Amino acid sequence: MDQEGFAAPVEELIEYFMRLPGIGRKSAQRLAFCVMSMDEASAEGFARAILAAKKTVRRCRICQNLTDGEVCRICGSPVRDKSVVCVVAEPADVSAIERTKEYRGVYHVLHGVISPMNRIGPEDLTIRELVIRVGEGEIREVIMATDPDTTGETTAVFIANLLKPLGVKVTRLAYGVPVGGHLEFADEVTLMRAIEGRREL
Repeated sequence: MDQEGFAAPVEELIEYFMRLPGIGRKSAQRLAFCVMSMDEASAEGFARAILAAKKTVRRCRICQNLTDGEVCRICGSPVRDKSVVCVVAEPADVSAIERTKEYRGVYHVLHGVISPMNRIGPEDLTIRELVIRVGEGEIREVIMATDPDTTGETTAVFIANLLKPLGVKVTRLAYGVPVGGHLEFADEVTLMRAIEGRREL
């Protein structure tokens, strides 16, 4: 047992939960105890769901969002406007914007933002894939929807400078989204107004 009296397998479970973003030790302990309170069938189902997601989920070949097929449901939809692309940092941001039920275009997921402090450069993101998409000539507008903080702004400006020579309109979400905030936690009305009030970069 460790210094807090937990058996080694429980402590290992706590340590794995602590590796998740935003999860400190107390939250990790609560999650671990929740798992330990499950019956065996539920625990096995939980473990199977994690493994199945890891084995079957991949990146959409068009937008880089997570999907269990070659193309995600949004890119594959015949009613979405393929000429407007909303660029977001993470898959969770797609869900946030979809909740507004107002945006009818498609997406591109960067899987992060440019952050020298964290040693994340443009080559670590899916910027190259975005430039290729825009270069194919079917896209008329790219909406930069990265978070309105320093790294989000840096990423938006960097991508805008790459895309403008390709003759595409590049816009930025209006600041209905608070500076320093995160799209994932914004409410639907705020996001809807941000999309409607977007400005050109």
